Amino acid sequence: MNAFARLLFAVGVLGCCGCLPGAEPLGVTKDQLPAPFDKLVPLHSRLAAPKPGEWLDVHEEPGQTYGEYVKGRPVTPDRVRRAIYIQPMGSFDPAQREVIDITAEFMGIYFGLPVRIRPDVSLSSIPAEARRTHPSWGDKQILTSYVLNRVLRPKLPTDACALIALTTSDLWPGEGWNFVFGQASLVHRVGVWSIYRYGDPNADEKSFRLCLRRTLKTATHETGHMFSMTHCTLYECNMCGSNHQAESDRRPMWLCPHCLAKLCHATGADPQERFRKLISFCKTHGFAAEQTFWQQSLDAIANR
Repeated sequence: MNAFARLLFAVGVLGCCGCLPGAEPLGVTKDQLPAPFDKLVPLHSRLAAPKPGEWLDVHEEPGQTYGEYVKGRPVTPDRVRRAIYIQPMGSFDPAQREVIDITAEFMGIYFGLPVRIRPDVSLSSIPAEARRTHPSWGDKQILTSYVLNRVLRPKLPTDACALIALTTSDLWPGEGWNFVFGQASLVHRVGVWSIYRYGDPNADEKSFRLCLRRTLKTATHETGHMFSMTHCTLYECNMCGSNHQAESDRRPMWLCPHCLAKLCHATGADPQERFRKLISFCKTHGFAAEQTFWQQSLDAIANR
């Protein structure tokens, strides 16, 4: 596998038993998907066999059903740790700042938890040993492991269930990699993602919405990892891995029934109330396809 193919959304301990795309979960029966999430299955598309160069073509992943997630004693919010914190890193223009604010609003609805934006951290605080200029492309990059372990972990607020940095800098996770869009820990409640490759939100309205859509998906995907959710290998889902931007853009903003059940188990979110708030968010911000899908989901579990 060449270095260009190795574009990663999240790195962590993914040693969970699961299933291959298109197969029933090994050792897991259908009744382990509890109500009302089982009613959502007909709305979702199973993952097809990966095309050459796509995530599951170059990464072997076992997957993780809802039953396996619960048995694995996942990292979850508790009575003290209930807030998600966003740590901006870098300099943000007004359009980028608007993307951050809307993303914080969306994450609060998506996870059913309070979201707080911390004061900015300057990229000048990243030392030379955690920086590089890409040898072929010339992009200036910062090392994700430094951000996770040296910037975020020592500064976890006492009430934080997750702390995720958003940066304007390009990212890379170490030797053998060109770049990553984001990376999160499955156990330490920290993550980072970048808007560097998401387009210029100042160019026009279309570019702003594309940057926003990509940011919403990556922010929620990475935060899902911080609640011990691994990559989905069952359905077209926001928790699927993506090996390049085109593959990522095809992924939906919503979660499959198994991953939604995991999220609600972790956070205590009520699925009906969550769908109602997501529908309202979509009406406000013009995400028509997502509004329709979440309305269908609400109807399915409300028996209408």
